Amino acid sequence: MIKLDGMLMIGSAGRNTGKTELACAVIKKFCKSTNITGIKVTAIKAKDGTCPRGGRGCGVCSSLEGNFCITEELRRNSTKDTSRLLAAGASRVLWLRVLRSHLEQGLTALVSIVGSDTTLICESNSLRHVVKPGLFLMIAAPNLKQWKGSAGEVRRYIDKVVVSDGAGFDFDIDRIKLTGGKWTIMEKATAIILAGGSSGRMGVDKSMLPIKSKPIVEHICEQLCDSFEQILISANEADKFAFLSFEVVPDRQSRQGPLMGIASALEASENELNFVVACDIPNIDLTFVRRLLVEAKEADIVIPRSEGKEKLEPLFAVYRKSTLGVINEVLSSGGRKISDVFSKCKVKYIKAEAGQITNLNTMDEYEQFRKKYDAEV
Repeated sequence: MIKLDGMLMIGSAGRNTGKTELACAVIKKFCKSTNITGIKVTAIKAKDGTCPRGGRGCGVCSSLEGNFCITEELRRNSTKDTSRLLAAGASRVLWLRVLRSHLEQGLTALVSIVGSDTTLICESNSLRHVVKPGLFLMIAAPNLKQWKGSAGEVRRYIDKVVVSDGAGFDFDIDRIKLTGGKWTIMEKATAIILAGGSSGRMGVDKSMLPIKSKPIVEHICEQLCDSFEQILISANEADKFAFLSFEVVPDRQSRQGPLMGIASALEASENELNFVVACDIPNIDLTFVRRLLVEAKEADIVIPRSEGKEKLEPLFAVYRKSTLGVINEVLSSGGRKISDVFSKCKVKYIKAEAGQITNLNTMDEYEQFRKKYDAEV
């Protein structure tokens, strides 16, 4: 899969949902400061003349010669989606027609034309199978009961579902950020970094172990600060973490374990959704984190599960602030395990791929990670 941090991909859960309207709005917002290339993708299942939308079709599918075709839009005054992107302020707009069976080939050809470091806004569902964009938004109509097939196939990759009623969006586009050529989104959520553990297995303070000359805790903060409205450091030594310039939240009662740290931080949180991460997880897959936040719409807690059902990651998970009452009940009854809360809440488990969450529990694991990270960066 090709990684393009400079691509903002916008998909559609159904027909006529406002995909191009959102693309145009984002282009207008950023085009004065950044050259943006617009991309329209038409994925073709077969060239047999059968229109995937039904009816006789427009000839787009049947007229394709070869596996893909890339054309450039030059008109600004047409009602075509590509013309609208150009009129909105895109520096250029390309249309990729490609067989679904040759998406990667078509994408590779497209990148060779525009360049891998170009800022892109791409309208597509199917292309998400072969590219990992900086941000993937999905537009849906209110109360849409059934998503179209191409949208359902990539649902697990969605960073944000934006609802459009034809007149506007349930989403403030000012939350979309373009920083250092990478698209991100400022979540209406809080990131809670647990930095108050004893580090018994490591033998030294994990939070201060250096990654590229910066403490791990700072390395984590830098990855999260452009994506969360609020950053909280859960720790009992405020002076120690003052250099981070984020609020440090001490435990209400010391020596009660990470559940107390979570409870204390949730109480200080300004948001309903909270991403909790331990400071021994140095690399944050923001695409995966955003997926956890999306799934939290239908759950109190969303927890990744790796290597089988028994291996859960409760310290890389999303907790609603509304779980605070249950957590406090567990703590008051003498419970200390995070798992004691699960039976009292609606918990959703999400499969984590191998290597998606890396914990550093021992000095050997830290040294291996540091050497690998220094070699890659």
